Amino acid sequence: MIRILHVLGGLDRGGAETMVMNLYRAIDRSQIQFDFITHTDRHQAYTDEILKLGGKIYYFPKFKGINFLQVKKLWTKFFKEHPEYKILHSHVRSYASLYLPIAKKAGLKTIIHSHSTSNGKGLSSFVKRLMQFPLRYQADYFFGCSKEAGEWLFGKKVVESPKYHILRNAIDTEKYKFSEESRAQYREKLNLGNKLTYVHIGRFHPSKNHPFLLNLFAEIHKRNPDTVLLLVGDGPLRSSIRTQIEELRLQESVMLLGSRDDIPGILHAADCLLFPSLWEGFGMVAVEAQAAGLPCICSDMVPSSVKVTDFCYFISTDDLLAWVDMSLQNTRLALLLQNKSKLDEIEKFDINKSVAELQTFYLSV
Repeated sequence: MIRILHVLGGLDRGGAETMVMNLYRAIDRSQIQFDFITHTDRHQAYTDEILKLGGKIYYFPKFKGINFLQVKKLWTKFFKEHPEYKILHSHVRSYASLYLPIAKKAGLKTIIHSHSTSNGKGLSSFVKRLMQFPLRYQADYFFGCSKEAGEWLFGKKVVESPKYHILRNAIDTEKYKFSEESRAQYREKLNLGNKLTYVHIGRFHPSKNHPFLLNLFAEIHKRNPDTVLLLVGDGPLRSSIRTQIEELRLQESVMLLGSRDDIPGILHAADCLLFPSLWEGFGMVAVEAQAAGLPCICSDMVPSSVKVTDFCYFISTDDLLAWVDMSLQNTRLALLLQNKSKLDEIEKFDINKSVAELQTFYLSV
């Protein structure tokens, strides 16, 4: 058995974390075991499951710049004490340029994985960009959830080389297939009645563009008061999102569902996914929604590769009224009436295909 050391910021439900866990559950653990370095010692959403699956979790302090020497010593000491690791798979990019050379010096093959297309804005974004630039020269292999994510972090030269691999963010497609029984169960559980139900799934983070989302729903709700918005997720912007909901007087029509592990059921209950992100490495939620038979209205900053059916649309967030019109015209009912559902393309995102690719790669390395 080989043990792969994954580096993640945390172990809560999020894009990279959920992707890694989907792969971890499906991989042949008699041949490959995942262990984790994370940057918080608090108990998180996936902690118990990882330990149950046989994984180990190591806690490292967050890199703050001023603790450069301390962090460098910790990484060096770790590899000396753990010669069992031969592959390091990093999903953290902000300070990976510090520990990738240490890992390589200790004899590990290194993988850096891009899950995004932006660092956000401000001084921290500039500093991250400077620290990330050396990665394209340091890692042995480069992964990305899309071509766009790879080009953003590594540059076109790396993406066009044989060292770059697109690893699809995959799902168990069977779990997401639409079920009338599941829809009825979840609509009753959420007390939705006959209301037209919109949904957004994503952490409460600037990249997800919740201010626009709530203004959009306010306009939808004005045109059709028999509507509700489900917000699935959590994060640092929770209080500001709650304040905006109150300012728009939408307390009775917006449901904050928190972080959930029953996403397929919630998607079955909904009628349309709203996904106005300011940036996305890929945007797996849109694929999940399409697998569940939902129309998706996405911002034009979401990579076009998420479009795997003919009911996924892209609109600039500069045009709020276009969003309102599109959101009211494209619902699950409209989809069924038009018989536009083509789900064959979803199969290429099946977890078993991605796991087979990754397992072959690890074993060959």
